[in-house]
Amino acid sequence: MESLGYKTPAPDLDAVFSALADPTRRAILARLSAGEASVGELADPFDMSQPAISRHLKVLQKAGLVDRAIDRQRRPARLNAEPMAVAVAYLEEFRKFWVKGFDQLDDLLEDLQAEEKGFPDDN
Repeated sequence: MESLGYKTPAPDLDAVFSALADPTRRAILARLSAGEASVGELADPFDMSQPAISRHLKVLQKAGLVDRAIDRQRRPARLNAEPMAVAVAYLEEFRKFWVKGFDQLDDLLEDLQAEEKGFPDDN
């Protein structure tokens, strides 16, 4: 529950996009979308050490994309997709821009085709 007068800060878009820019981190997030995993489990498919995976996890944690818990001897990582939703909402505004442009282009092409049908063929 959120305390009165305090809001959870919005995820830092720069940190989210920076974290998503790396293919290894995107693969880690894809794996975590199937459920929590330990560093060892995350390192298995990669040709890199567990400390290297831990560094990737720290970047993902800093961006808010991954949460870590302590479960006895292991520290499983869990996906936190909320910051991605903020990034998707940001990108959605640009999608609207492109869709509007494509719709205008479609209208122009339809007008040109209609005009073309009105003129006899030069052949």
